[in-house]
Amino acid sequence: MSTASNQDLNITHNEQAHRFETTVDGSTGFLSYQDRGDTLVYDHTIVPQELGGRGVGSTLVKHALDYARDHDKKVVPQCSFVSSYISKHPEYKDLV
Repeated sequence: MSTASNQDLNITHNEQAHRFETTVDGSTGFLSYQDRGDTLVYDHTIVPQELGGRGVGSTLVKHALDYARDHDKKVVPQCSFVSSYISKHPEYKDLV
């Protein structure tokens, strides 16, 4: 099993669906959000079982947090996966 990296994961911002998504081997993982103006509520990180353990969820969260920073938005980590990622990566705590 290969480990996905930022370089080979193509993450797209699906603005209509309010989510960041990536498709690997025909399976799509995504991180959904609610846009509240200057705040993004990250509410669900969904990674299909067949993509588990390949870093897909973490890469989605990192991408979403970088997006928030690049757009001067605060983040509400409603999803426990996002919250856990932020606690392990203190460089993102300023977004909360």
